[in-house]
Amino acid sequence: MIDFHYETDFTLEQESIYREWIQKSVASEGLSCGAINYIFCDDAYLHRINIEYLDHDTLTDIISFDYTDGKTISGDIFISVERVSENADLFAVSFQEELKRVMIHGVLHYCGYKDKTEKESQQMRAKEEEKMALFHVEH
Repeated sequence: MIDFHYETDFTLEQESIYREWIQKSVASEGLSCGAINYIFCDDAYLHRINIEYLDHDTLTDIISFDYTDGKTISGDIFISVERVSENADLFAVSFQEELKRVMIHGVLHYCGYKDKTEKESQQMRAKEEEKMALFHVEH
């Protein structure tokens, strides 16, 4: 089950489209979705989590807590909408594109992809692009 929670004024439009996309992305890795919670928040909220749970005194766009069990992907993904917006401007992409990238980034970590080294980062970016191409809005 994929749920969306809001600790800020932001809300996703058409949550079901995002749910289907995430499920399709996970399935394309040969895995299944368990309980995945997205919590959308602001910088201050995510900063507190970063300090309290990770002992990092920095701003970030995403923090994920992985509860994956075998081939069932589960976890809590906290996303700072403020940071996503600033990064979208910085990278000259739309807010929606950057949001999808961050949303799938957390899931890809649960799928076993890492981004600590340059090689891992390149693979993560390629996987992000691959999964973002699976996102389709029917008109």
